[in-house]
Amino acid sequence: MTKLRVGLLFGGRSGEHEVSISSARAIARALTTEQNTDAYEILPFYIQKDGRWLAGDAPQQVLESGTPLQLPTTLTTTPDHQLSAAKTQVLSRWQSPSQVAEVDVWFPILHGPNGEDGTIQGLLTLMQVPFVGSGVLGSAVGMDKIAMKTAFAQAGLPQVKYKALNRVQIWSNPCVFPKLCDEIEATLGYPCFVKPANLGSSVGIAKARSRQELEAALDNAASYDRRIIVEAGVVARELECAVLGNDSPKASVVGEITYVSEFYDYETKYTEGQADFLIPAPVSETVTRQIQEMALQAFAAVDAAGLARVDFFYTEATGEIFINEINTLPGFTATSMYPLLWAHSGVSFPELVDRLIQLAIERHSTFSTTKEEN
Repeated sequence: MTKLRVGLLFGGRSGEHEVSISSARAIARALTTEQNTDAYEILPFYIQKDGRWLAGDAPQQVLESGTPLQLPTTLTTTPDHQLSAAKTQVLSRWQSPSQVAEVDVWFPILHGPNGEDGTIQGLLTLMQVPFVGSGVLGSAVGMDKIAMKTAFAQAGLPQVKYKALNRVQIWSNPCVFPKLCDEIEATLGYPCFVKPANLGSSVGIAKARSRQELEAALDNAASYDRRIIVEAGVVARELECAVLGNDSPKASVVGEITYVSEFYDYETKYTEGQADFLIPAPVSETVTRQIQEMALQAFAAVDAAGLARVDFFYTEATGEIFINEINTLPGFTATSMYPLLWAHSGVSFPELVDRLIQLAIERHSTFSTTKEEN
């Protein structure tokens, strides 16, 4: 039996570089389990924090150690030099694409910007090879919170009140900015949450409970992204549902996240013991069914594929359910919510990885057939 060669692509230039390594290590272990080892061969590719692509021994070293490679000081002197080095490495890879050409199916596990926003998906699409996860459209819409919320609104999914802004409005003259804050206070009130539109894992997000905190949060968010979103705060339970599939996806059991911090920020997400997962969530069958149905609607609304985790707010007092966001490339460690939800739905981690690879091949085959017919 010929093994499929899986290009495991991880690392990246985003702030979630270390999370990507953890996810890649878990996937690599799953591919070497007894049920997968006869079917798949791993070809690891590591993108350093300066954008350099590495194949061969270096990615394997990162997978074994779980720590990023240290960048040579000669390559980190100036941003221009870093960019030049990254371009040289990428171009040289394309001029000698022996290892890239050996890949049968790609498994990109790059979290954050340049990983789950459609950029790497565009590159893999141009290469005309199957890859795990959403394509350019689903990834881009799923990453940009403003575009995402627009798609959800079009699909009729209930959401908390929000206001979309851009950096120019925030970093405007002293006369305009106060009026902007007045408008936010009038329409959303306090507390509210200020978020960069295109960053994952709660990076740059702040909770504002006063005018002073709002102004600081807006300024901080604008330093991360040119598109910013402000959402009304809501007293609610946070529920999540995982989706698996392509055109006929399935929804997992529903899980709940509990924590003691002000909100589910980056530190809470990735510090052991800061948050607890309740799977399945202690909610009624009616609420479970509603969330599962809404998760599938959200998956279709952004044109996602393969996998996604969809997050919700559930206000017990009123019985209302609000969709919060969709993550088209969620954390994929053995203790991440997405694989845990499927484990409780009867799909083990190794089986989940196998299914995702097969879904990638299926989607690529369907797309290729359609193009040929046209």
